Amino acid sequence: MFKKSIRNKLIILLLVITIIPFGTSIIVTYLYTKESLKDQSIQENVNLLYQGKINVENYLRELNNFTLSFYSNADIMNYLRKSNVSASDYTSIGIVDNTLRTLLYSDESINKVYMSLVRDQKLVSVSRRSTIVYSEQVDTYFDSYNIAKNNPHNVYIEPLKSNAFAIHFAFRNVPASEILAFITLEIGPEKIIELSNYLYNDEEEEFYILTSEGQFIYSSVADSDDHDHSPWISELQQTDQKSGTIEWKDSAFHGVVVYDTISDAMGSWILVKRIPNATLYESAYGVAIINIIFGVLGLTLVILATFFVSFKITSPIRVLLQNIKQVEKGNMEVQFQSLGSDEIGVLGQRFKEMIKKINHLINREYKLELENKTNQLKVLHSQINPHFLYNTLQSIGTMALKNRVPEIYSSLTDLSQIMRYSMNMDEDLVTLAKEINYTKSYLLLQKQRFGDDLHYILDIDEDALDFKVPKMILQPIIENYFKHGFEIREGVGEIIVTCEKKDSYLFIAIRDNGRGVTEHRLKEINTHLFSEQNDGKVHSNIGLKNVYARLQLYYSDEALMKLQNRNSRGFLVIMMLPLEKKGEIYESDYR
Repeated sequence: MFKKSIRNKLIILLLVITIIPFGTSIIVTYLYTKESLKDQSIQENVNLLYQGKINVENYLRELNNFTLSFYSNADIMNYLRKSNVSASDYTSIGIVDNTLRTLLYSDESINKVYMSLVRDQKLVSVSRRSTIVYSEQVDTYFDSYNIAKNNPHNVYIEPLKSNAFAIHFAFRNVPASEILAFITLEIGPEKIIELSNYLYNDEEEEFYILTSEGQFIYSSVADSDDHDHSPWISELQQTDQKSGTIEWKDSAFHGVVVYDTISDAMGSWILVKRIPNATLYESAYGVAIINIIFGVLGLTLVILATFFVSFKITSPIRVLLQNIKQVEKGNMEVQFQSLGSDEIGVLGQRFKEMIKKINHLINREYKLELENKTNQLKVLHSQINPHFLYNTLQSIGTMALKNRVPEIYSSLTDLSQIMRYSMNMDEDLVTLAKEINYTKSYLLLQKQRFGDDLHYILDIDEDALDFKVPKMILQPIIENYFKHGFEIREGVGEIIVTCEKKDSYLFIAIRDNGRGVTEHRLKEINTHLFSEQNDGKVHSNIGLKNVYARLQLYYSDEALMKLQNRNSRGFLVIMMLPLEKKGEIYESDYR
């Protein structure tokens, strides 16, 4: 039943053509928005990291400029170039002290300054907590000094603990390449932390500053030592790009690594920001939730609209189907008023009209069959051995001829034809020619009876003779004249029967020259004639009502009958029968 129901098919169809595109649109929009927001977020972080790189470069360049200022200080240069400086040379010692202290306090992040003199293997140091100290050179930064000496930019940045670092400068006797001293600045983490805090969200992201060797200058993660020699660090060291992004996934992290590299002159630091996918897609998830909410609302409306439309469309069809089932059971009463004004409504209206017409035809067929059977029964009851009667009439006719009385023979012949015509129950519809011959035989008998007191005219259109009409519709009307108008006529009695085709009707007019009837009586006749048809009883005389009832049975409302007084005196009966094939249809229906 589910598969056969047009309502269910319509619901499925509407749901498919709405949910699939709608759902696909939501999914595609989400995926596109997700990737767009991801790309946008990555680009924003790339820009942010680039700005952070500029800030760190400027900071390192500023520190570098502090040491380069030694080259413009003639006193310190002379001190470094002297081959032998006495410990009692307080002037030189004062110059060194002032120069190093100036360098120490040039930036808040500088915690300590070392100057290792190559000439006499001395180490001069100064910090914020102690005065200047002269000591023998130690090998604490010996390896770092070698790296700085071999660096083309004469600089090496060495990571220390707790996000601190040291910058080692190889101070040369320019323009010669001779190393005069090594200057070391121990930098506290405050400035780097300050610069880094603007570059990441410490609750969701990770930020690192690495040396080109993969050592941590700064780490936002407390246990950064565990990251040493991590695969993602090796990946960054192997890449040829100075900046970019890397998709990374391992057991501890799944997301994007954004990186940018400081210039070689500033130590080639690598700024790294690791952003989890959850953070990258956070905005996308928000948009997705909004889309899902609106999508669910939209789908709910679509489903409700689908059910509404399907029920709206199929409800009239179901009503129509239920009425068809009732008609199949024999109930010809339609149980709905209107199914709307659309195509289904028009179909329902046509169905009502069809059932009404079928019901009318069934009732008419039943009444016609009942009428015919009643008439047949009446004729059978009234027959007394018709063969015997026909033979008797034939014997009387033979005797009339032997006695040379042809008028009697002619009258008997007409009477015999009338009896055969009226007793033949095999035909309900006959040609107009047969009906006219029957009427003519009846009028000839009346002519024999009344002689010159009767005159009749049959004006028949030859084109109408083959048209079929109900049997015995002329003689009962003519008989009324002899029963009600002939005796009270003035002059010779006159009957005129006219039959002609006009437009789509056969016009039959029967005129007489009797006195007619009063207007009041004519109104009574019409009221009786057009009232509910007869009660099924066959009366002894077949009158106007009988003729009109049979016309209605055969032609329904398409046949007309008019009664009126003639202006010149007498009565006029007009019948209009349709010429279309409906007459043939009626014949086939009721034969």
